[in-house]
Amino acid sequence: MQKKLSVVAATVVLLSLSACGLLPDRADETRGWSATKLYSEAKDEQASGNYERAVQLFERLESSYPFGTYAQQAQMEIAYSQYKAQDQAQALAAVERFIKLHPNHPNVDYMYYLRGLVNFNDSIGLLNFLYEQDPAERDQKATREAFAAFKALVEKFPDSKYTPDALERMRYLINAMAKYEIYVARYYYRRGAYLAAINRAQGVLTDFADSPSNEEALAIMYRGYDKMGNVSLRDDTKRVFEKNYPGSKMLADDGQKKTAWYHFW
Repeated sequence: MQKKLSVVAATVVLLSLSACGLLPDRADETRGWSATKLYSEAKDEQASGNYERAVQLFERLESSYPFGTYAQQAQMEIAYSQYKAQDQAQALAAVERFIKLHPNHPNVDYMYYLRGLVNFNDSIGLLNFLYEQDPAERDQKATREAFAAFKALVEKFPDSKYTPDALERMRYLINAMAKYEIYVARYYYRRGAYLAAINRAQGVLTDFADSPSNEEALAIMYRGYDKMGNVSLRDDTKRVFEKNYPGSKMLADDGQKKTAWYHFW
């Protein structure tokens, strides 16, 4: 019986190997391709939106011609294709690998920029737009990482052609982070945690000095001090508020702006 089972098992293995031989090996179609052809085919796939196939071809290019200029370009294209495919983890891994291997590459500034874009898109997200969800109400990890990535580009490559766009995105992210702090401050205020609300509002004034959220931060502080019965600090805050926002009616309503979140974008 044991002998018969062994024969059957061996037959199954042979049949499996034969079947594999009958299946087309798509990787074999690139065998013998030049670096130029591999790159051209990969770019065509990328342009057509076939990012997974593009990554496969760029990886084949890198492995087949590891010491040529095409290899470094392939590494950059892999990161970009994974970014376009919305595979944030793989895109970031590819970016970090390139920066580590080629810190002095003439186009390394683009990889710093791409790192920011990957995190920036993750912090915004398509669903936020579809459902009109305020980005400030989401987890701020990706927002902070996007800001840090763009900041690294601006500081390391101030003359890069990507720096002006990075600065614009940083301004947007500053506003988003400030709005998040205001969102938390409102939460504490509504629940009667007035000191916690004041502390978060003060953080906005300290960390995001030029943010449009400063007006509401001062309003929350004013109302918080009023609720706590701290007349001196309440009146001081009111004087600062009226000096900086003389035409504001925020202290006359519920202390919260009614503007939709997307208007500051």
